[in-house]
Amino acid sequence: MTFLDKEYREIITKAVCGKGRKFTQDSHSIAPSHRPSSILGCWVINHLYNAKKKSEDTVEIHGSYDINVWYSYNDNTKTEVVTERVTYTDVIPLSVKDEYTISDEYDVFAKVIQQPNCLECKITNNGHKIVVEIEREFIVQVIGETKVFVRVEPKRDAFDDDDDDAWDYKVTDDELEGVKPDFLNKKD
Repeated sequence: MTFLDKEYREIITKAVCGKGRKFTQDSHSIAPSHRPSSILGCWVINHLYNAKKKSEDTVEIHGSYDINVWYSYNDNTKTEVVTERVTYTDVIPLSVKDEYTISDEYDVFAKVIQQPNCLECKITNNGHKIVVEIEREFIVQVIGETKVFVRVEPKRDAFDDDDDDAWDYKVTDDELEGVKPDFLNKKD
């Protein structure tokens, strides 16, 4: 059997041609303007990213976010918030790939499964810097043109008697409510 058989058709369509997922942990070192005494809080905001297909096997995500660390200094008598803009590049391998794509043009969709957030924030041993552990996770889908082969049923008459069983002739309760039983007794 070949795909050029008259029982089969080639359909060209857009479909998911590749999928991937990646979890990342990063460590960032922040230098505050004062020697920190203790960490009071840490949060990540303003996450931005975009994704592009880099090779046959990978998608590259370029992104950035702000790390805000609230800390005390001067023997815990004063506080300050230090903000640092961080950029990153995640290379996500495609674990699912379609070999039958017919174009080199792709749409890439990236979705954040885990927004960047702080796992741990601590003062380094020498006491002058703050180290922040961040996690994030993405899934990506690559959409492209591909071929699909489908089997076509042989041509049949639309009103074949064998198909009568396929029709549903049951009357529903809603249809019965609209019936007027007196219509036969009335004369116009």
